[in-house]
Amino acid sequence: MLKVFFPIITIIIISPQWHISCCTLTILFMLSIKMLFFSTTFSSMLSNFMFLDTMSAALILLSIWVSMMMFLASFSNYFMNKNISMFNALILLLLIILIMSFSLNNMLMFYMTFEMSLIPTMMVIMGWGYQPERINASYYLMLYTISASLPLLLIMTLLYMKKFSLNFLMNFDPYPSMFFTSSMMMALAFLVKMPMYLTHLWLPKAHVEAPAAGSMILAAILLKLGAYGLMRLMYMMPTILTPIYYLLMMISLWGVIAAASICTRQHDMKSLIAYSSVSHMGLVILGILSSYKWGWDGAIMMMIAHGLSSSGLFFLANSSYESTNTRSILLTKGMMALVPIMSLWWFLMSIANMGAPPTLNILSEIILLSSILSSSLWVMMFILPSLFLAMAYSFILFTSISHGPLSSYSVYLSPSFTRNSITSLAHITPLFLMFLNPSIFNCFML
Repeated sequence: MLKVFFPIITIIIISPQWHISCCTLTILFMLSIKMLFFSTTFSSMLSNFMFLDTMSAALILLSIWVSMMMFLASFSNYFMNKNISMFNALILLLLIILIMSFSLNNMLMFYMTFEMSLIPTMMVIMGWGYQPERINASYYLMLYTISASLPLLLIMTLLYMKKFSLNFLMNFDPYPSMFFTSSMMMALAFLVKMPMYLTHLWLPKAHVEAPAAGSMILAAILLKLGAYGLMRLMYMMPTILTPIYYLLMMISLWGVIAAASICTRQHDMKSLIAYSSVSHMGLVILGILSSYKWGWDGAIMMMIAHGLSSSGLFFLANSSYESTNTRSILLTKGMMALVPIMSLWWFLMSIANMGAPPTLNILSEIILLSSILSSSLWVMMFILPSLFLAMAYSFILFTSISHGPLSSYSVYLSPSFTRNSITSLAHITPLFLMFLNPSIFNCFML
């Protein structure tokens, strides 16, 4: 693990240059692949408090990969010289916190890093956001997540007093006397972070006000941190969600449809992508609730696929904003005539977001649906409309931006084809490779 931390810390000290950060993280990513293959057959204990298995290794690799893309997407900060050193330090600090979160085997230490990830995220939103409303968005982010996490700390204290251990690798039997209350209090902290529908109001506000890097890391990694915590919780206590199983299933099923319906009525690109994340994470919750290995594998696959596709969409939304000075899909027209190559990237990211071949997203949805329908066939009446709505809002997003007459509000800026193309290609290529050769993904399976 030291070979991961030392290069990241060195970047902060040596230079604020973005290309040095990207090159170092690229080398670090290549070295970290060894961790993944080292843990394909068993969980490896790195120390008394740190361990590595296939799920944590996959999310660590995703964190490093998305962090590289964040530096490329934030080129305007370097061009405008907007406190580069502090920006780099916050991004790399957040990466260190995420790597620690995915490699800790103690629930209390995971809780600490789980909450620590909010601090650099909030600072990025407040320091490099676009509008004054970013302060209100930061309040929403902190209020929702911290207020939902405090009951988890209380339950962890009670568990430690009874069992004298909070190790993720141990099995705990929940006490019937505190069954329903403890289930809701422990699960809520992770469900708000994912977020589950009805606890999602902070997410669109945070995404809309965050800079490109903030939106990318928030959609790609921080939402998955909640799903990761929920899966670890169920591994510790397999029956912890039994009292609230049907409640969570109904809310998640309704949330998948409701969030997808809201997407079809959104005019703000970033808000549309944010609500689509709520819909996709609802499927992840359903896959986790199924308690089947097939469902958990599909949930991990969906987390990685959605992490790449949503991060790419937020990057493209930021690129369009830099060209047109607006995020409205009603004013952003004729991208195919203005910048044809960007229209291609929008198309590829849109089909990935709606789960069409040849992307990893469709494989993850097939696996998740198989697991969910194995639990109950009546959920089909909720799942089918949500899939249709996902296709509808993805096509609305693509056609509204790429086709139509050029808006008089559009300002032609000579795009950085190299930066935009490399960043978009780095998001879409892993999705294609894992679809064309699914055996690559075998190392991610539990």
